[in-house]
Amino acid sequence: MPSTPRPLRKLGFLTIGLFDAADPGRGHESTLEIIELGERLGFDSAWVRHRHLQYGISSPVAVLAAASQRTRRIALGTAVTPLGWENPLRLAEDLATLDVLSGGRLNPGVSAGPPMHYEQVKDALYPDTADTEDFGYERVRRLLDLVRGKPATDFSGVEGIEVFSSVVQPHSPGLGRRLWYGGGSLGSARWAGEHGMNFLTSSVVKAEAAEGTGGPLDFAEIQLSHIREFRAHHPDGDAARVSQGLVVIPTDSASPEQRARYARYAADRLPRTASPQGPARLLFAPDLVGTSAELAERLHAHAAFREVDEVAFALPFTFEHEDYVQILTDMAEKLGPALGWRPGG
Repeated sequence: MPSTPRPLRKLGFLTIGLFDAADPGRGHESTLEIIELGERLGFDSAWVRHRHLQYGISSPVAVLAAASQRTRRIALGTAVTPLGWENPLRLAEDLATLDVLSGGRLNPGVSAGPPMHYEQVKDALYPDTADTEDFGYERVRRLLDLVRGKPATDFSGVEGIEVFSSVVQPHSPGLGRRLWYGGGSLGSARWAGEHGMNFLTSSVVKAEAAEGTGGPLDFAEIQLSHIREFRAHHPDGDAARVSQGLVVIPTDSASPEQRARYARYAADRLPRTASPQGPARLLFAPDLVGTSAELAERLHAHAAFREVDEVAFALPFTFEHEDYVQILTDMAEKLGPALGWRPGG
């Protein structure tokens, strides 16, 4: 473990973008306003979750395209897009188009694995190929190759008055270096490193011991082992980019009612952090609630946080717009500086 934590270089946030089914426009507008606020406050990045058949953002490309026209500086990311729902060729086109529209600010985060509730959705999603679809890393590799300019076909040239390209168009040369893999296991960390991706960590990991330790580890130590595994296999080594995405709720300017509600939210979710959950043995990190000084102390003691210099702190799912304004303002004005961050640093 480093003797001192790395100064925080990039401060970001992540939102699920919830909306009311009776008024979805208002919820999407709230998300766009939050991203605009993030830019005004100096955040380096804003990330959106990807939710299918739920009351959250189902089309991050569309939402971030709108955000790209209402902002000028802040990086825009997905954390994450599950590729089991996507055709890599079509997604590569959408991502490249969005990157061009944003002026090279897109940071797409993706993950492998079958779609959630696959048995219930497979007939609608893949009516003819449900039993033969490959949801492993190969799907990610296809996206990487296409975004990075590998030919999608051996056909190109002029046909009549139309011109065809063998590679995805538009091609955005820098986008291939800004692709992230969202992983919570040693295997995913290793694969992301070997394929030159960036690595998104979150508040969920698989409860597995680091190789050679011979025993169970707590959340921070597990996440630390993933970060080190990723960098050990990445061409950039210790300079390879890792972003941490814990749920962090500063309360500096919160009202007494907000503080009480935030504390209840974290307490209700605390039992799931006590032991691995479900067949996948998922281990959750506790939500961090407190003043920025308290949060900085806890983060500086977090084994994994000490080895990253980028974060995308996750906003809680169910809070109100005014709560997010307060939380983001305190993050930018209080917590970020307490962690060594400066806008534009």
